[in-house]
Amino acid sequence: MAAAAAGAAPTTARKALLSTTSTLLSSSLARSRRSLSCSAASATAPRISQQPPDLLRWVQREGGFVHPALRVADHPEYGLGVSATAADGIIPPGAVLIDLPGRIPLRLRRPADAADAVLMQLADQVPEELWAMRLGLRLLQERTKSDTFWWPYIANLPETFTVPIFFPGEDIKNLQYAPLLHQINKRCRFLLEFEKEVTQKLGNVPSGDHPFCGQDVHSSSLGWAMSAASSRAFRLHGEIPMLLPLVDMCNHSFSPNARIVQVGNVDSPDMSVKVVAETQIEQNAAVTLNYGSYPNDFYLLDYGFVVKSNPYDHVELSYDGNLLDAASMAAGVSSPNFSTPAKWQQDILSQLNLHGEGSVLKVSLGGPDIVDGRLLAALRVLLAADPETLGKHDLKTLKSLSSSAPLGPTVEASALRTVLALCAIALQHFHTKIMEDEAILKGEPPLTTELAVQFRLQKKLMLVDVMQNLSRRIKMLPAEKSTV
Repeated sequence: MAAAAAGAAPTTARKALLSTTSTLLSSSLARSRRSLSCSAASATAPRISQQPPDLLRWVQREGGFVHPALRVADHPEYGLGVSATAADGIIPPGAVLIDLPGRIPLRLRRPADAADAVLMQLADQVPEELWAMRLGLRLLQERTKSDTFWWPYIANLPETFTVPIFFPGEDIKNLQYAPLLHQINKRCRFLLEFEKEVTQKLGNVPSGDHPFCGQDVHSSSLGWAMSAASSRAFRLHGEIPMLLPLVDMCNHSFSPNARIVQVGNVDSPDMSVKVVAETQIEQNAAVTLNYGSYPNDFYLLDYGFVVKSNPYDHVELSYDGNLLDAASMAAGVSSPNFSTPAKWQQDILSQLNLHGEGSVLKVSLGGPDIVDGRLLAALRVLLAADPETLGKHDLKTLKSLSSSAPLGPTVEASALRTVLALCAIALQHFHTKIMEDEAILKGEPPLTTELAVQFRLQKKLMLVDVMQNLSRRIKMLPAEKSTV
């Protein structure tokens, strides 16, 4: 099992790509019409327009509803977002906070003209996993129009986003976590390649059919658009993603005080999107929504922030018998050879999808389960003396940490000690220690450095929590009953 944090330092080629891409993505484009320029991330990112229209009034003017107690303001904990004012009292549960009629959300649409058709052809070249780029193309199209209906919304968007594709090369390396570096590298490569495809496609388009009003589209503007969509779009009822003006200024919380309700389907003429108070909202409180139960990789990559003490954060590992051998030796576990399981063990590993053709070897430490269920079941099986030891235990039981030593205290202690060693190995793949990270953060570093260091610090603190949890479980195991 090779810890995914292993090799966190990029290769020379990757370093060069990441450094070059971050420079390209933070460069500014020449201004013409409504410019597609994009600047580097900053703590107080300016908006597209220096004096943007009042977003609340625009929503109301276009037939939407905004609760009279709501304002867009800086909040001491959440930053800029939708908050309740002190003057209008407490908002009760069930109250409608925002109601957007169907004409206000911005989404991909059926082509209405030749320019739209070209846009859809470009969107079709984007892989599904990068859906935000598809919606981002539509956002770019509207941003370049001088008479767009959505200008009051677009004018209020940040000029830049604090996502890692815009980090300086040094701060990308500061993340020290290979799975995230891989995703950043993947997105950077895509943006550079997609820029070429867009340029080639638009080079053969008549000026009247140009979806971006004749403007050149580079990796920086594509990166801005993709980041805007990934950090602000909502996918309701499993349907196509939409940008929801004003709603997307509600910040995230795992204990939100509001929720989104979609009325009607996307194509319905009476479709609307509402934000409804889930709990009582006090004066000066930020209006919060739950963006989803995700690790910090997701939140930093798509939203540009890190959640402290995130209960869903985890560290990815790649299942590898050789590392399991090393971990068990480091833990002082007397065990069979993990790298050469017996035939009956191989059969169970295959059921866990950890052995054989097409197996999925990515497992994790942390999150709600503490230990990936497939990893835990594999360790229990590999430490079992024979098939009879498994008895009548099914895979569900073997995968559950809450199951109290299903194969006995000795096997359980050995399995948990091996996981403890895996946590220690994962910690060693970070180049800095927890105290060093905390010292850096106390020094008030630049925002991108702060995000990178906070990201890796949270991973380490999570691993320490896992180790403490497992240590407590080992101490609570009963002594093995003697068979003599």
